[in-house]
Amino acid sequence: MFNNWSDLLPSIQKAFGALGKSNPKMVKAYMALGDASAENDVLDAKTRELISIAVAVTTRCDGCIAAHTDAAIKAGASREEVAATLATAISLNAGAAYIFSLRALEAYDTLKK
Repeated sequence: MFNNWSDLLPSIQKAFGALGKSNPKMVKAYMALGDASAENDVLDAKTRELISIAVAVTTRCDGCIAAHTDAAIKAGASREEVAATLATAISLNAGAAYIFSLRALEAYDTLKK
């Protein structure tokens, strides 16, 4: 097991609350980002959470994976939907590695001159 996800999520929530007490304006602004993204109801909660899981995977954030997987479950996401989301994240990350590989070769060629 990579993480004890059942323990990680409440630990993150507790730490999030502690940071909120020391910097309430920052946490309020952070929370407003999520509220703003849901404001126009173009995407339903499940879709937003599936996208959030994909982003969490590509940014390698265990806390985000835990929080958004929990939220996706609560929004009705199936294991199959999460797996399809992960396949998309994997394909994007591989594409990003390919593009940045091209950039590295370009840097080499430029700097070699």
